[in-house]
Amino acid sequence: MRYFPIFIDSKELDFLVVGAGEVAARKVELLAKSEGNITVVAPWACNTVLKMAEEGLITLINRPFESTDIDDRDLIFVATDNGELNASIHAMATKQKILVNVVDNTPLCKFITPSIVDRSPVVIAMSSGGVAPVLLRYLRQKLESWIPQKIAKLGEFSETFRDQVKHKLSSVTARRYFWEEVLDGPIAEQILNDNLGEAESMFEDKLEEHGSQTPTGEVYLVGAGPGDPDLLTFKALRLMQKADVVVYDRLVSKDILELVRRDAEKIYVGKAKSKHTLPQQEINELLATEALKGNRVVRLKGGDPFVFGRGGEELETLVKHNIRFQVVPGITAATGAASYAGIPLTHRDHAQSVVFATGHLKDDSINLDWPALVQKNQTVVFYMGLTGLPIICEQLVAHGMPSTTPIAMIESATLPHQRVVTGTLETIQEIAQEAQIKPPSLIIVGTVVNLRETLNWYQIAKSTH
Repeated sequence: MRYFPIFIDSKELDFLVVGAGEVAARKVELLAKSEGNITVVAPWACNTVLKMAEEGLITLINRPFESTDIDDRDLIFVATDNGELNASIHAMATKQKILVNVVDNTPLCKFITPSIVDRSPVVIAMSSGGVAPVLLRYLRQKLESWIPQKIAKLGEFSETFRDQVKHKLSSVTARRYFWEEVLDGPIAEQILNDNLGEAESMFEDKLEEHGSQTPTGEVYLVGAGPGDPDLLTFKALRLMQKADVVVYDRLVSKDILELVRRDAEKIYVGKAKSKHTLPQQEINELLATEALKGNRVVRLKGGDPFVFGRGGEELETLVKHNIRFQVVPGITAATGAASYAGIPLTHRDHAQSVVFATGHLKDDSINLDWPALVQKNQTVVFYMGLTGLPIICEQLVAHGMPSTTPIAMIESATLPHQRVVTGTLETIQEIAQEAQIKPPSLIIVGTVVNLRETLNWYQIAKSTH
């Protein structure tokens, strides 16, 4: 993040705009929405700037720029058609450590103005760092159409009663829960419909009710899917935005973690081969402890929490403590990896059943019902099978599966850096070793793997964009 977004109190700021043409006028009109003092310096001015000066909204100085004009300024906008002058003002302002913006010249900008959706006191600002203005206009149009003009009334209502709520509810968590119910319920509807009297009455009743309550915690067991953030469910995203505490695994991608509520506490409990940050029982107790504090806890797991995710064990602990919980399924690694690798897990001509199995080593062995896995017209998917690949291949062949059976290994499924290697039970170990396949990876065994050659849509899509 090169440009750090902040909102500055404009009440006592002194703005200087150098230039008074139509380009400068757009900046002056924007600044006029603030509470700062605006001075415009230019030898001539367009009609928009002249009119604003006549109305007393700005101070207009009709003369060429002088170096002393930047003295005691807080922010400077430069919008002249003289490139040499623009660069000179930028240098002078920078030397005096004054923030300066040379319009339409990003390299000469110490700050940039965002694209704004104004519903004051609610203001939404977006930036592309100056590299994609058309994209920003597109996004702004979307937001303008989606966010009602009357949303400002909710902001004004919140401002009016903010201190009252703060006095009544001492806990930050309790206040947040209260405002969430207000802004996402019938009180907000009354405000948006201009029924302020009814809204205030309902508000007072709800505040009194909350004042006598202790916030109760809850745990949301959320499947984060195989990696691609676009594969999250709507419910998963909504609960992630409500979380006070997020307990997450190693397989939860950075991009997905970015979608969690910004000020939530994030606790990493990831597990890797022979290295557990926390033993499972301690994770179970951690969820209970945080919920008993009154927190909304999101337990964020890669894939689906009920498919080799040990979600059931965690919920059993919550039941013992009488803690409320919800389970949000996610796209499990098997379906995500297979889909993005172009390998259907079932197919009328190849497989009428599919079996999920763990390839995790325990005491240097994998204890599975191998005869049940070696069935005709069946696809077998192994989770966590990279280390145990030699044993998997050996046992499948030993129990009757042909050594020529196709097999695929999918690394970092659904992510831009996804890799897929294919071979047979006889050749895959050497192929995977040469490709240096690393975890997280998934193994698919069966003749459906042969379909990848024609159904490999994701790799083709990446290569054509």
